Amino acid sequence: MLHLWIERLARLMALLGGIVLCLLVLVVCASVLGREANALSHTGFLGSVGRWLLDVGVGPVTGDFELVEAGIAFAIFAFLPLTQLTGSHATVDIFTNGMGPRANNTLATFWSVVMAAAIILITWRLFVGMQDKIRYGETTYLIQFPIWWAYAASFAAAITASIVSIYCAVLRLTGARKG
Repeated sequence: MLHLWIERLARLMALLGGIVLCLLVLVVCASVLGREANALSHTGFLGSVGRWLLDVGVGPVTGDFELVEAGIAFAIFAFLPLTQLTGSHATVDIFTNGMGPRANNTLATFWSVVMAAAIILITWRLFVGMQDKIRYGETTYLIQFPIWWAYAASFAAAITASIVSIYCAVLRLTGARKG
């Protein structure tokens, strides 16, 4: 029952991360189209097309890089739980291929515990950083949204990653997860 709950939580976070990533792709595409329409409007040959695009509302997205920066941070943390649960992190098996299953399991257990500790540390530091951003009222330069919003979204995803990582480490330590 706990495994099902953890798996659903990890998949939900990955789905949210995927939705945010797709929205970011649309923002970037719209912004590029808008910048090209703006550049096109200053040319002689197709200037009327560019001006028409600008007239109908196609234009650069103000603060697109600020949105991408915040969204990518969230997406990365949102994908971590499922990656950890499925053991899908990138690995280099050059040295471990020749080792037996017992040594590989010991290594997997060690790295599972290290990953859980690292994610917990990052989650804690995100929380501290979020508190600082709230305290000082920092906002982004162009669109002026509070920076702590991005920290809060990443922190929520990092909490989920921490929960899943602890779960995976406990499974490894108790021998319940071999592969």
